Amino acid sequence: MSGHLIPVLWLCGPPGVGKSTVAWEIYADLTRAGVPAGYVDIDQVGMCYPEPACDPGRYVLKADNLAAMVASFRHSGARCVVVSGVADVACARLHADRTPDAAVTLCRLRVAPDELRERLARRGEHGPMVEEAVRNAEELDRNDVADVCVETSGRSVAEVTRLVREQTGELFVPVAAPSLPDGDAARALAPAPTVNDAPGPVLWVCGPRGVGKSTVGWLVSEAVRRTGVTTAFVDLEQIGFSWPVPADDPGNHRHKARSLAAVWQSFHASGARCLVVNGAVDRPADVRSYTDALPASTFTVCRLHAGPEQLRERVMLRGQGRSWAAPGDPLRGLPAARLHQVADNAIATAAALERSALGDLRVETDGRGVDEVAQAILAETGGWPGLGDLAGGAAEAGRGILERD
Repeated sequence: MSGHLIPVLWLCGPPGVGKSTVAWEIYADLTRAGVPAGYVDIDQVGMCYPEPACDPGRYVLKADNLAAMVASFRHSGARCVVVSGVADVACARLHADRTPDAAVTLCRLRVAPDELRERLARRGEHGPMVEEAVRNAEELDRNDVADVCVETSGRSVAEVTRLVREQTGELFVPVAAPSLPDGDAARALAPAPTVNDAPGPVLWVCGPRGVGKSTVGWLVSEAVRRTGVTTAFVDLEQIGFSWPVPADDPGNHRHKARSLAAVWQSFHASGARCLVVNGAVDRPADVRSYTDALPASTFTVCRLHAGPEQLRERVMLRGQGRSWAAPGDPLRGLPAARLHQVADNAIATAAALERSALGDLRVETDGRGVDEVAQAILAETGGWPGLGDLAGGAAEAGRGILERD
């Protein structure tokens, strides 16, 4: 696609303004219209802690990983990309300038201070954090460098989505497939070559839907990070929003593996020495997509298991919104009948995974809280990631950290 800029629509603004929600709606609208597209929340490609002193806020890291993600979307055939995240528009402009071969349109979402306070209160946030968000919003009003600003006060998600599409319509125009030279189009759809030579241990937490992969994976990464090892974390679902999904790869693993390899390269360059990944996988062949993409890394695949009753209960709770509001969560708000179907599928998947014995390690989750499951992983892996004295006490340190939390 050399010489052809891929359009990127980036929604930014203060916390609570609705960046992720509106961006997801725009991405969904594009896919419903048949437009090959990608979506990424910038925060999802910046989870590496502790952050380096030379990159406070991890803005450079996020910028590099966004550029890598845009390239991966292009190789998957996307004609446009939607991005959400970053409160500071000036930092978003920095990101945009570091994303080659992309035409970035920055759209700032604005909300009145009182309504912003109300929105954050509904999210359970109070006190200094809310006032900091209000100050941030007021600073954006005084020093705005966005291409477009859309007022969200008193408007529904649908109204804001429509206004964003209208006001960015001349700037954010998906590339038409016929406008690409045949050779470039073929390269865009072909797998990107593997260039990742970053070494390091990778712990992959997998299992059926509703088993608790995301929460447990995050707790493990936090426990390891607090032992002094710089640790990166990636949710495969959050780097896998690329449509259409190939018929011969329904899990979209080729795209996810390519994206994971790209962001791990940046994480490692910024100081990360181990990587925790969570995400679904059904077949050993799919695991190989990732190990082939990160040939210098050492994988430990940890499969979480739950019985039918536990899986059904967890799926139903997630559908009711009693979990982290991940962008694009397909379960949130579904009717009960549909959630029961999802639970049935999760139960069938768990049984199939049991039969295949996928993974290096199986951890039972029934009757355990997520902190207990995270402790079990650290213990049963012998103190993963095993990077010398600092990481040698990961299991014990993790136990104390999780108990305090």
